[in-house]
Amino acid sequence: MDALIRMTAREAVRRLRAREVSPLELIDAAERRIGEVDDAVNALPTRCFERARAAAAQLRASPCADGPGALHGLPIAIKDLTEVAGVRTTHGSPIFAAHVPARSDEMVLRLESRGGVVIAKSNTPEFGAGSQTFNEVFGTTANPWDTRKTCGGSSGGAAVALATGQIWLAQGSDLGGSLRNPASFCGVVGLRPSPGRVPHGPRAAPFEGWSVNGPMGRNVGDAALLLDAMAGDMGCDALALPAPARAFQEAAERPEDAAWKPRRAAWSPDLGLLPVEPEVRELCARAAEQLQEDGVAVEEACPDLADAEFIFQTHRAHQFALARGPLMAQHRDKMKPEVIWNIEQGLKLTAEDLRRAAAARGALYHRVVDFFRRYDLLLCPVVGIPAFDKTLRYPTEMAGVKLDTYVSWMCHCFAITVTSCPALSLPVGLTRAGLPVGLQIVAPPRGEHAAIAAATLLERRLDCAAALPIDPRVRT
Repeated sequence: MDALIRMTAREAVRRLRAREVSPLELIDAAERRIGEVDDAVNALPTRCFERARAAAAQLRASPCADGPGALHGLPIAIKDLTEVAGVRTTHGSPIFAAHVPARSDEMVLRLESRGGVVIAKSNTPEFGAGSQTFNEVFGTTANPWDTRKTCGGSSGGAAVALATGQIWLAQGSDLGGSLRNPASFCGVVGLRPSPGRVPHGPRAAPFEGWSVNGPMGRNVGDAALLLDAMAGDMGCDALALPAPARAFQEAAERPEDAAWKPRRAAWSPDLGLLPVEPEVRELCARAAEQLQEDGVAVEEACPDLADAEFIFQTHRAHQFALARGPLMAQHRDKMKPEVIWNIEQGLKLTAEDLRRAAAARGALYHRVVDFFRRYDLLLCPVVGIPAFDKTLRYPTEMAGVKLDTYVSWMCHCFAITVTSCPALSLPVGLTRAGLPVGLQIVAPPRGEHAAIAAATLLERRLDCAAALPIDPRVRT
């Protein structure tokens, strides 16, 4: 495997800054690697190498400003839900199979202004719906640890491209777990930031803060680098937060700093929701205990999240009706049944349903804020099961419990979405079948530094990032 591909993103950026390697060399290395492995996994179906080389030439003539988050020509992948000017952007839907946008999302413009070079679009389920990456445009993305298994989703292509060394950094997005779930299934790091931390748009609903963009990397420090590149107000996002006073990478470089090192963490095996498969629970519990070796007190506790599914499902349905209802009226025959179901659920909602969900979310948020007055972190599994068969659209039961909807199995992720807290998925080990498992590290609102610091402490002990990148393990 090419030594350039094996480099961490931070090392690649250091060498780019020092002009020890050029963006064109990295683009060439990525193109070779994609050609070698992507047929086995289908992570990056749309590539734009010539556009990338033109961008690299422009960077050579006019380098990006140095500073936190400067990427200096590092190739990156953008999820196929996010528009990139002049590059086919399908949203995983036959409706947009031929769509080539004229302008980029503001987040893409920010990354490019900081020296990111887009070389490919990563595969995603239709409109990001369902945490299993397949669609009628590009097909199914396979898990590189076992190509019979799902990679999760909806940022599944991004996670697979990272795990197989096709890319150094990848953008993802997350409503109900779309950064965290594929990170867990593929053994990479995915960070769902606080709403407003990463501005994007323009959007039809600029005050909607449930779905967020965030970074994915092979290790915690790389994900922190991409978050630094993404963060900061650009004026297009009504909820945008200013860039932090201290870079997120500092928390990865100096996790023992008193400004963010946790002192007391809560561990919950299931958040009081659905049961978790024993092997997943054991790996996550063992990892949580490791924090005690760094002086962090860990005890079992959890805020009351009992009504999180009602809140989330109500909001999700409302958003699907708002964003996709007009499309369904015109293109119902081109939409997958799960999307149609979600839109129809939204169209059935009453004002009283929305009032109840909003009131319940407000009460839940205050319970969580009170919880974080006692604890610096909440630790729990990302998802209750390891990666399942990629031919299964979604699990219908988990740990023996029947599930009500196609997203119910993701409750350990979407319950955290409801809180507006940042959450990081950290690989903490492999099952006996050799499938990765992720621990979810949840910090107080706008507490990304604390999540990154704790994840770094655990990463040092567990050393899971050392296994990447891998060649796809093709099994039939």
